[in-house]
Amino acid sequence: MGLGLRWTLHGDGRTPAPGAVVRPDERLSWPRTAGLGAQHVVAMFGASFVAPVLMGLDPNLAIMMSGVATAIFLLATRGRVPSYLGCSLSFVGVAAAIRASGGDSAVVTGSVFVVGVALFLAGLAVRRFGARVIHAAMPPVVTGAVVMLIGFNLAPVTASTYWPQDQWTALLTMLFTGAAVVCLRGFWSRIAIFLGLLFGYGISWISDLLFGKIHSTVGGEAAVDHWRLDLSGVGTADWIGLPSFHAPQFEWSAILIALPVVIALIAENAGHIKAVGEMTGDPLDDELGTAIAADGAASMLSTAVGGPPNTTYSENIGVMAATRVYSTAAYWAAAGFALLFGLCPKFGAVVAAIPGGVLGGITVILYGMIGLLGAQIWINGGVDLRNPLNLVPAAAGIIIGIGGVKLQLTDSFELGGIALGTIVVITGYHALRYFAPAHLKRQEPLLDAGTSAYDSDRGDAGEGAGGGAARDDRP
Repeated sequence: MGLGLRWTLHGDGRTPAPGAVVRPDERLSWPRTAGLGAQHVVAMFGASFVAPVLMGLDPNLAIMMSGVATAIFLLATRGRVPSYLGCSLSFVGVAAAIRASGGDSAVVTGSVFVVGVALFLAGLAVRRFGARVIHAAMPPVVTGAVVMLIGFNLAPVTASTYWPQDQWTALLTMLFTGAAVVCLRGFWSRIAIFLGLLFGYGISWISDLLFGKIHSTVGGEAAVDHWRLDLSGVGTADWIGLPSFHAPQFEWSAILIALPVVIALIAENAGHIKAVGEMTGDPLDDELGTAIAADGAASMLSTAVGGPPNTTYSENIGVMAATRVYSTAAYWAAAGFALLFGLCPKFGAVVAAIPGGVLGGITVILYGMIGLLGAQIWINGGVDLRNPLNLVPAAAGIIIGIGGVKLQLTDSFELGGIALGTIVVITGYHALRYFAPAHLKRQEPLLDAGTSAYDSDRGDAGEGAGGGAARDDRP
């Protein structure tokens, strides 16, 4: 397939035939392909643009580098793995923790640059030794616990920073977004977060017209009178221009906070590769290492210029499943649209103007979803929490991560929150497993076969590849 830059026309180029799919090396007509590319960008808009805003990074640079990252990923996987890369929400907790300890945007991007390096090296290790090298250190019980503590560690950010800015807008936005996620179907359900943002914008604008300024905190600071929706920056922004760049800065304390996200990213990639392979009928397990390394390389490039890290996105899977179009040509089109958006500062100003109350309603759902993905990993991996070997390290690490427990090592260095919780989960599990009696030990499913699966035709995710074996061996 070479670099995967050649596509054959599927059928008449209009729609897939009944029961057929448009494979990665096929395409529809170019106008339809461009439309599908735009649809992928819109489907990711909610999470992909909210994440860099919550991290305090330039949304224009974020969307531009997501296009560059997508191109790198498609070239690295030689067009076999259709995917659009965007900023993972797993990094939001890292950014919040680093900023809470006094770090700025340069420190944030420096720490996640190191995460990109670690992810790249993990991908090379998987290519060389297979998924077992990852599984040996991070079985599903560990992976799920780390993902859970990363997500739930963000709860105080919503409670103290965003929600108090406008509690009623936050509540209405939360209710609308939740209803959209559950009640809408097809493509509309994939852009539920985006629809929630639009709804929140509208509510904030109407509230300003009816009630005037609101007296509340702004970004956790003292309460002041302010407009809920301030679009003054949009009017002064240029239509065409480059985003702002900055160099990363490296601090060990911030790097230790960020490194645990590597575990979540490996799990995300494993699930994405598994899902796409099942949907296209082309097993892609041999591409797992390449995909992980490509994500790492793309993240390194993005953060080196001040942008956010990038990874594969589950919204893509939903759009592909709904349209039955897996053509990588559509993802090249999406990358092109992303680059164009990145060159429009006015667009970035609109994103940056998202009212705090709207973010409060959105993040209640998003942060909770991140945390509960950890529980989904446990379910798909058949993790038995009645087994104290699984229960004890997971329970201790999660409470440390969520509660912000700190361990003062020296006068100037401490471990706490996400970093300490992750260390406790990983080292605690392996230490306890070494000393545990034989009847508590059982074989876990492989990471790339048990942490995530696309079970569109099955109601019980626990019946996946690893679930049955795990139940047969329970003590």
